[in-house]
Amino acid sequence: MNTLLITGTDTDAGKTVVTTALAAYWQKYYPQRSLGIMKPIQSGVGDRELYQTLFNLEQSPEEITPLYFQAPLAPPIAAAKENRQVDLAIVWQTLLALQKQRDFVLVESLGGLGSPVTDELTVADLAGEWRLQTILVVPVRLGAIASAVANVALARQKKINLRGIILNCTQPRTQEEIADLTPPDLIQSLTNIPVLGCVPYLENPRDLEKLAAVAAALDWETLYYDR
Repeated sequence: MNTLLITGTDTDAGKTVVTTALAAYWQKYYPQRSLGIMKPIQSGVGDRELYQTLFNLEQSPEEITPLYFQAPLAPPIAAAKENRQVDLAIVWQTLLALQKQRDFVLVESLGGLGSPVTDELTVADLAGEWRLQTILVVPVRLGAIASAVANVALARQKKINLRGIILNCTQPRTQEEIADLTPPDLIQSLTNIPVLGCVPYLENPRDLEKLAAVAAALDWETLYYDR
């Protein structure tokens, strides 16, 4: 596995913090192996700029984000405002080139699995058609169980290779709250997808040492098991 897509149940699930944690882990524990990060489509200022600040990727802005739109809206809407098209061929070609150049590539999706990429396609469609091994980020909050079940059902419908679920605390949570709002055993039982761990709330989401430690606590053995 040299490419991993990080997606979520919705826009504010915590994909970016999980992606940065995995990148920090990779660069700390595998410094001799090259890492690439990709945000295929970005609308407005955000993740691309963060990755450029945190990591020395030796990637141009276009290699990180092949398609960039000014308005912070869904891609087909943002593209229409600029009289442009969402050209997925550019994204695909950039991804193929990055896969050849790097030992490991992290791809952070826009929005959630159901987020529109074009007028006809969602993130789930691309993940399935491009055969990307995928991680689903589920935020720790009320309703998370239902969101996880619905997103896993969508992933199965689109034939996505869903490797696991990562829980993410978007605000401070006690262990009791995590267990009540997102009980791993129940989520695994309902979805038949392993829960790889929980990312705690991070007061400083740019602390690379802390991010690497968070990623190190995840169940990597299950993630890499060829199932």
